[in-house]
Amino acid sequence: MAKLLFKLAQVPDDEAQEIRELLTREAIRFYETDAGFFRVGLDAIWLADAEQEARARELLLAYQQERNQRQQENYARLVEAGEAPNVWQLFCAQPLRFIALVVAIIFVASLTLLPFVMPALQG
Repeated sequence: MAKLLFKLAQVPDDEAQEIRELLTREAIRFYETDAGFFRVGLDAIWLADAEQEARARELLLAYQQERNQRQQENYARLVEAGEAPNVWQLFCAQPLRFIALVVAIIFVASLTLLPFVMPALQG
């Protein structure tokens, strides 16, 4: 029976490709599914042979630890070089999205605090 190994939702293309290459290099049989046109399915990598699950998870864990270390080092280099994006650069890159997120945060915070503020306003 097939086993879900890795969900691909919001996974960068380079990471998904590296995982495919890792599994292929280690001769672990897998296949992929996508969510489909209406996005009701699951973007994922599945193991064709459940007996390979322990080995695949071990490889995936080692890969993710190595990738995490690599990404942290890359970010540290960007910060050191002054090239890491700051809030102003993020705003300039996508101003409408940034404003929408700020409005959403204010809205949710207002709804959360409303039960505590209403008694103070009434009395």
